[in-house]
Amino acid sequence: MNYSNTALKQIYHSEKTKKWMIIISLLILLFLSCMYAMSAGSYHLPFERIFSILYQMIANPASLATTQSEKIVVIDFRLPRILLSIVTGISLAVAGCVMQALLKNPLVSPFTLGLSSAASFGAAMAIVFGSSLFPFIPVQYQNGSIIISAFLLGWFSILLIYAISRMKGSSSATLILSGVVIGYIFTAGVMILKYLTKDEKLREITLWLMGGMWGANWGAVCIVAPITLICFLYLESRAWDLNTLAAGDDVAKNLGVHVNRLRLVGLFVATLTSSACLAFTGIIGFIGLMCPHIGRMLIGNDNRYLIPCSALLGALILLISDTAARTVMDPIEIPVGVIMYVVGGIFFMILILRGQHRVIT
Repeated sequence: MNYSNTALKQIYHSEKTKKWMIIISLLILLFLSCMYAMSAGSYHLPFERIFSILYQMIANPASLATTQSEKIVVIDFRLPRILLSIVTGISLAVAGCVMQALLKNPLVSPFTLGLSSAASFGAAMAIVFGSSLFPFIPVQYQNGSIIISAFLLGWFSILLIYAISRMKGSSSATLILSGVVIGYIFTAGVMILKYLTKDEKLREITLWLMGGMWGANWGAVCIVAPITLICFLYLESRAWDLNTLAAGDDVAKNLGVHVNRLRLVGLFVATLTSSACLAFTGIIGFIGLMCPHIGRMLIGNDNRYLIPCSALLGALILLISDTAARTVMDPIEIPVGVIMYVVGGIFFMILILRGQHRVIT
């Protein structure tokens, strides 16, 4: 069917408006979820009281007219936890989306490439060996050694993946298989450490591997949020190059894209943002794999819109999951990583049962 230039422009602007409406709708849903998350819990607060507290905190923090319990619940506990959930969801979803575009494989994510397993091994080493792993870190700041070790090992895993990708004749399937193998190797290391360690540290390792927002505080938010923002802006600025890469490496090179540099820098930036968050939260799977798939169903393959759409989906899904984790069995808290395994498994099972396996192949 032939279309005139005017008709094509109308179709383009209509699709563009539709994509922006989806993104705006996700923003509204995320805002509403934040309000509910600040209200829900053992200490229930009405929405009007939450708005009043937030307004006073922004306008004049010194004159915050609220009780000590309300201040602790909203400002010191729930707000940093909500922000860390949002930032972590954004970083993992964006990292998964960009990795899938760079390696042209919809099964790629920080989880499937072995980054999570490597970060787990780094955290387990820091828990088992304590201050002896990083002698320059004071004993009272052992959490710092866990964060640094998890971050460094996460980067190391991606360096291994990139080294394999530089081999002659390597394909995206080879990269996926390499990521799985590397993940198994680091998982074996974690199992050895769990077998050799004492019960107290074994419990700490197990809790970290489950993933959760227990360590959420303003310090963690202030570290992770700028990293995530800078990485997101950089990756979004490369959206056109990622779209070009989908046509093939040769086409991208002919159009002036430095393919090898794009893959190297893109993978490192995606690793930076995801490993920085995982270092604080522990292992949270399926966000980086699931959100880009949902984004493609809603908004298509254009990375200019897919990256922010995936980011908002990641923030929304992880925030809702974390809110459910701390309220469903109140006062008992379920690790949010466990909930994400269930949600991700159900999501892909539904795709398979509905015959939409093309989405994940």
